[in-house]
Amino acid sequence: MKRIAALILLASLSAQALAFEPFVVSDIRIDGLTRIAQGTVLSYLPIEKGDTLTDDRAQAAIRALYQTKFFSDVEVDRQGSIMVIKVIERPAIAKLTLRGNKDIKEDDLRKGLKEIGLSEGETFDRLSLDRVQQELIRQYYNRGKYNVSVDPHVTRLDRNRVAIDIEIREGKAAKIREINVVGNKAFTDKDIRSGFEQNTSNWLSWYSKDDQYSREKLSGDLEKLGSYYMDRGYADFGIDSTQVTIAPDKREMYISASVKEGEIYTVSDVKLLGELILPEDMLRKLVFIHKGEIFNRKAIEASSDAIKGILANLGYAFAKVTPIPKLDRDNRTVDLTLFIEPGKRVYVRRVVFQGNTRTEDDVMRRELRQLEGTWYSQAALDRSKTRLDRLGYFKTVKIDKALVPGTDDQVDVTVKVEEQSAGSLMFGVGYSQYSGIILSASVSQNNFLGTGDRFSVGAETSDYYKRVNASYVNPYLTDSGIALGYNATYSKLDYGDTDFANYTYSTTAFSAYLNIPVTDFDSVTAGLGISSNKINTSPGFTPQELINYQNTVGNQTIHSWTANLGWSHDTRNGYWAPTRGGVMSISSEIALPGSTVSYYTINTDLGHYWPVGRGFVLYLDGKLGYGNTYGKDKDLAFPFWNNFFSGGVRDVRGFQDNTLGPKLCSGVMQDPRFPNDPTKQVSVPPDKKGQCTDSYYNYAQPIGGAFKVLGTAQVFLPLPFLKDVNTARVSWFMDVGNVYSDFGAFKAKDLRASTGLSLQWQAPIGPLIINFAIPFRDQDEDKHYEERIQFTFGSQF
Repeated sequence: MKRIAALILLASLSAQALAFEPFVVSDIRIDGLTRIAQGTVLSYLPIEKGDTLTDDRAQAAIRALYQTKFFSDVEVDRQGSIMVIKVIERPAIAKLTLRGNKDIKEDDLRKGLKEIGLSEGETFDRLSLDRVQQELIRQYYNRGKYNVSVDPHVTRLDRNRVAIDIEIREGKAAKIREINVVGNKAFTDKDIRSGFEQNTSNWLSWYSKDDQYSREKLSGDLEKLGSYYMDRGYADFGIDSTQVTIAPDKREMYISASVKEGEIYTVSDVKLLGELILPEDMLRKLVFIHKGEIFNRKAIEASSDAIKGILANLGYAFAKVTPIPKLDRDNRTVDLTLFIEPGKRVYVRRVVFQGNTRTEDDVMRRELRQLEGTWYSQAALDRSKTRLDRLGYFKTVKIDKALVPGTDDQVDVTVKVEEQSAGSLMFGVGYSQYSGIILSASVSQNNFLGTGDRFSVGAETSDYYKRVNASYVNPYLTDSGIALGYNATYSKLDYGDTDFANYTYSTTAFSAYLNIPVTDFDSVTAGLGISSNKINTSPGFTPQELINYQNTVGNQTIHSWTANLGWSHDTRNGYWAPTRGGVMSISSEIALPGSTVSYYTINTDLGHYWPVGRGFVLYLDGKLGYGNTYGKDKDLAFPFWNNFFSGGVRDVRGFQDNTLGPKLCSGVMQDPRFPNDPTKQVSVPPDKKGQCTDSYYNYAQPIGGAFKVLGTAQVFLPLPFLKDVNTARVSWFMDVGNVYSDFGAFKAKDLRASTGLSLQWQAPIGPLIINFAIPFRDQDEDKHYEERIQFTFGSQF
């Protein structure tokens, strides 16, 4: 058929190029142009003024213009010494409509059509439309939809234009009725098919769609079948045949694969050949399969990747490691050779950035650990990507490398990013079951004018809490990455209408700090702050111990000069949804001499993420908080207005915010330690159910404590229907924790625990957390404060 088409085209070209005597072209005239500029046509012609035109050159000109696909007909003629080209333009595609496609997204379809040349504004070619039709049918066949029909309709419009309407009737995907693997003896069908993406219909198929046939998935499953055997010693495993049968109604599929298991092989020797670069004993530490072990392809591939990885860190960006197994079928052994080809050592000539329309290049460049003019290092590039990801400015970060044309020892590195909003102007209405309605307004920018500086101004009010704050951070005060930050805050808490200890507490504070990087993963923070705190208690409503403490201090207004010092080790691989790495931190705050009360606090946090396969991520976290007084106030208890609290949507879930730990009643009684001193009074203790029978309040008021323990175990679940994990995450969790009056009061039996599911979603209205929690370790006194469903939105988390 191709030969016949070529003969027809040649005959057409010969007819369209009229025979004439050769002549020198004095001018070129093109007739029939409506949309295409004459200069565009001339740029494709292999003939210019002054050239001699012959029949052969005329035919070459016709071929060149046909190849542009601009024209449906081309003729060459002459008028005297003028070369005349007569053309009929192909129509332009004025409108392209797709209807009926559900399984393949329209954006993906349009992108594929554009690559073929079928898009609005392009010239129309009937052959391209036919190719598109066949390609779409092929794609749907690959998705198991054999009843699909693709009908293109072309409508002629004025001004040599067309409208194309592609109507798709997808039909239903063929379901897999049977999968038969023939010839397996060593393993059961259940074992070898455990990792398959395709399956026969089951109770989860409505969600997973694993019973819908797909040619690509079948190829992947057969590859997994081979890997399953070869990872278990079957080095000569093979698939003899594969047969896919479709029912006459094209609704059911039958898959059969015949396999030859072979025998189990052991490794007789492992050799490293080629150009080793590094000492052999060093490379052998990266080989994960050894003499005498059962053959394992996964271990061989891991060894190859590890060797390529260490060579890539030394500048050998295109290193190859080729496993060459030599089978001895008589002795059932494998002589394995890893042939190493490091290639040319390369250095990075230039690093360029793409996609950063707002963020300055310098802001991105300062996060890079791969420098221009230095040897290429894959580890440095991987670390650079992680640092860019953790900025929170970008949805995606991709780093590519390419050899510089004409060289074999230089590469250019391209950092491609997709930016996301790093700031917000928010007027929000939120709700928390304990805080009630939350009204907030804020202006924040984590990447101010693309410089990487961060600032925010905000205000928030709820049933018992009001806050106004402003902050500014320059993350690169110096080129070495020292950050300087400022915070100013005014807040007021009024616990009068809540279950908390009844008092009001207002704070005006200002602080400044420096964050000093020590390594890529470690940083030290040091800061100074000043605060003025006004506390009002109400006899008869506020627990007496708090009143006694304030009387001892002798002031309603508490002044504090504070110093802060902290250390953090952060290896997380992401900003919003990390999947590996973790954070270790310890921080302390001390109220310096001259403050109303001399105290200090210490906080520690240890959390880590582990990917555990199939999209699951395990997260373990532990926190400790401790506070005490020192110096002239060492005999005082820790100031109650700085107490730690436990329980809530971000703490021990399943219990109301800040309700675990010590509780007091507002009623008073004689202090049993001083039975003869009527001035010594203390709060009435709550009963075992946490009730205050002789108090204004029915239940005791939580007051927090000076020692806090919190532990969390979470498994983040894969969401196959969600492509962007930075939008939402679902986890199963278990929380354990409590707060105690001081370290000496700690008792493990008093720890509370809960378990359940948590959804974290970056919703348009603001970050949202929804928890369904069931306390399984509690006391009678906690029943009043338990919550199965907790949620909060409209504020940061």
